Amino acid sequence: MTVALDAGGIEAAAPWIDRAKTTHPALIDSTHLLGELLGMVNVPSGIWIDMHGVIVRPPEPAFPWRPRQPSDELLAQLPAIAAEQLREAQKIRIEPERYLAALRDWVARGSESPYALSPDEVVARSRPRSEDLARGAACFELAEYLRRAGHERQATHWFREAHRLDPENWTYRRQAWSLADPLQGPTEDFESDWLTDVRKIGPENYYPPLAL
Repeated sequence: MTVALDAGGIEAAAPWIDRAKTTHPALIDSTHLLGELLGMVNVPSGIWIDMHGVIVRPPEPAFPWRPRQPSDELLAQLPAIAAEQLREAQKIRIEPERYLAALRDWVARGSESPYALSPDEVVARSRPRSEDLARGAACFELAEYLRRAGHERQATHWFREAHRLDPENWTYRRQAWSLADPLQGPTEDFESDWLTDVRKIGPENYYPPLAL
C-alpha cells in the first residue's frame, strides 16, 4: 500500500498515482495523520507491517529505484529553480538496491528474515516524541485547519512555528513550502526553501543511512 502525504488532496496527488499505474491500494492522507502516528519526517519512507498488524521496521528511506540522470535538454526546459533542485537532488544519498533486497528477503522469509526487527528493536529505532515535537505536531495540525478554513495568514504563522519546533521534519517544511509555491522556492512567507535548506545541511545528509 502507498500513501501520499499531501494537503492538496486528490488534485495534487492523483496525477502522480495515475501516472504510476499502481495495481495496489494507493491512498491520499491530506491531513498528514499517518506521519503523526508513525513518525515519518521525510518521503519516500517505508514501514514494514506483518500479517498480524505488527510493525517490524519503523519508518526509513524507501526508494524503489534510482532515478535517471536528467538530460541537459530537460533541464533547459525547466524553470531555473526546478533545474537547480534537480541538480541538487542528484547528489542526495539513496540506497534503493540495498533496500529492495532486504524487502524481498522479508517477503520471502517473513519473521525468519534478518531484516525483520523485534518489537524492542522497533521501539529503539523509532523517533522519540519530545515535548517540542509534540507541540510541533499540534502547530502543524492547527496550521492545516486554518488553511482549510481560508485563514492563510494565520496558517503561515503556525507552519513557521511547526518548523521551529521540529526542524528535522521535512514533511512539515515541504508541505508548507509547496502551498506557498508549487516549486517550493523562496517566498515571503518562510525564511527558507527546499534548495537552500538542502544545501545548508548537505544533500548527503538529506536522508539518514539505511541501518539494515
